[in-house]
Amino acid sequence: MAKSLIEELPRIASEGRQEAQRIIERLSSGTRIGLQTNELVLPRKDVSGFFRGQVPNIPNAFNAALDGGTWMNRLVYGDNLLTMQALLAGDPQTGMPSLRGKVDLIYIDPPFDSKADYRTPITLPNASFSQRPTVIEQFAYADTWEEGTISYLKMIFPRLALMKELLSDKGTIYVHIDWHVGAYMKLVLDEIFGKELFRNEIIWQKIRTTKAQSKSFGNVHDVLYAYSKSPNSIFTNVYVPYDDKYLESHYKKDQKGRYYTDVSLVQKGQGPARRFADRWIEPPVGMHWIWSQENIDLALAEGRIIFNSKGNPRKVQFLDDMQGNIVSDLWNDIYPVNSQAKEAVGYDTQKPEALLERIIKASSNEGDLVCDFFGGSGTTAAVAEKLGRRWITCDIGKPASLVMRKRFIDQEVNPFLYQSIGDYQKEAFHNNKKLRRVGDLSQVVLGLFGALPFSPELVNDRNFGYVKGTRNLVMVDSLNRLTTAATVRRAVEAKASLLGGDWDKVIVLGWNFAFDISQAIEKYKNSNVEVLVIPPDLLDKLSKKGFKKLISDKTVRFSSLQYLVVNPVEVTMNGNGEDELNVSLNNYVLLSPDNIPLDDKDKEKLQQVMEQDPLSLIEYWSIDPDYDGETFRSTWQDYRENVDNDSDPLHCVYSTRIAMPHKDERKVCVKAVDVFGFESQVILDVKC
Repeated sequence: MAKSLIEELPRIASEGRQEAQRIIERLSSGTRIGLQTNELVLPRKDVSGFFRGQVPNIPNAFNAALDGGTWMNRLVYGDNLLTMQALLAGDPQTGMPSLRGKVDLIYIDPPFDSKADYRTPITLPNASFSQRPTVIEQFAYADTWEEGTISYLKMIFPRLALMKELLSDKGTIYVHIDWHVGAYMKLVLDEIFGKELFRNEIIWQKIRTTKAQSKSFGNVHDVLYAYSKSPNSIFTNVYVPYDDKYLESHYKKDQKGRYYTDVSLVQKGQGPARRFADRWIEPPVGMHWIWSQENIDLALAEGRIIFNSKGNPRKVQFLDDMQGNIVSDLWNDIYPVNSQAKEAVGYDTQKPEALLERIIKASSNEGDLVCDFFGGSGTTAAVAEKLGRRWITCDIGKPASLVMRKRFIDQEVNPFLYQSIGDYQKEAFHNNKKLRRVGDLSQVVLGLFGALPFSPELVNDRNFGYVKGTRNLVMVDSLNRLTTAATVRRAVEAKASLLGGDWDKVIVLGWNFAFDISQAIEKYKNSNVEVLVIPPDLLDKLSKKGFKKLISDKTVRFSSLQYLVVNPVEVTMNGNGEDELNVSLNNYVLLSPDNIPLDDKDKEKLQQVMEQDPLSLIEYWSIDPDYDGETFRSTWQDYRENVDNDSDPLHCVYSTRIAMPHKDERKVCVKAVDVFGFESQVILDVKC
């Protein structure tokens, strides 16, 4: 029997509050979640490659107060619950203080519990397919829940509670939802923010026509619930122009062609007679003139008073002096984004910029901080940028993060940080009570790979095992560190020495990988060493299914690591005494198609592309021509659909020339992101 939602709501609220409180209490602990900065993006979309202005000088990797106080906007890839935890804690690496009570406006467009299956369409040369969401992306894209609406409300409650903690006293939150869970969302918001701080139920008519329904009226609207943090919230009336029909019925033209109308000059209340030119006129009984005699004289001189057929004075109101109609809670003048719209970015649930412009103008001021924790296509941040607001946006989906980064570059926004959740796997590990020690996790990974651990009497290191019946050595790297070139070298040494050596092959299983890993793979590829990726969603699967179930299902697949191959950088001197760097891509090796959430027929298509045109898999690539070993400054970018560099919407350019001040030596770092969101980086030592 299905659980009663009404009966479950108190428990959902109680557990949600407890989860939010645990997160808040952890803020001062050593296990708090941090943000890992992957890229400082300096948007530039043409062939010249350089940001218009100076690359910010950021000592010690980053400083949130650049050049005396410049704010750095942020795009964060990761679970919004962890993102908000990091924002509440502050970001010591970038100098950002805790944002508790510092956010002025939040807009979210969460999943609607609609059971829709949102897939990411991918178009490649001679191949098109759609990517299913991963386990990590499941709630963002599949939009389905194990316990239906109960699971959905369990997800949203602690997140909304943390959003309240982030909001400033003048802040407002807008929650965009539809009929599937709208009624329950209203109850949750009443519980968290207080019914007395409810501001609006806004009806947005998103569809102009509807198909006939057999047993109901067609649905054409979404709902937005607005709540404030306190009674002191920001709100500015928003106006829309009068429509032609209204102008035709309410306005006339004067001799100069100005549109005008006339309105009453009296209000309720007693008052004296006033002189209108050469005569005194009494107001109607129980009324008084709204203007003083001085203002009446001035208006007469300016022609802003006329007399009707009965000789009564009326105020002239010119159209060009009017702001328009005040926007109500019924929004039927904003159209959805279709595929032909200029602002369309190819994202299924993209909301129109006009919708966010209205919200941001009404509930924030220039310079205020605007956040969207279900970033999607990035509309909130894109509009906030245009309106002079600061912004933070995040999404758990790699496709969404990629769409947003490209959109912001295309818009040529101010420099922003692209970040991810630092130590995501560590957080998932700490939340899994079944795995008490890192060593225990290594044993689990070995078992899922099909390897056996060595007995402690033979090998003290619990991270090593072997494949039964073979001479293949297996090494599981710790989730507490990056797998680096040094890790690969250690594995090669173990192959030659562990238990007498003479191993045929050593296999390295890693969680997260350093920039230099691709060079290490190339260096040792003839040494019978293989580097494989532990599935990033493994801990989520372990939490949901357990070890034994995963073993029996045989659904855990370890893949080869994707990596980029870049040609040696060619350097020439130009006429200005600068170094001209010729940077060109050589090859891209994608991880196994079996580990990408595609249907079987699409995996075959992908395999053909990998063999025939591997560089076409690159969605985005960027260059830091002076990499300092800490901060990747993306000063040049190209991406698919960028026609400023070339006319081919399905390919990036594969080479570029960059002019730089002369240096004897420099490190050039090249980053690539493929169509599935996997990142690779290469560092090249260059002598000029």
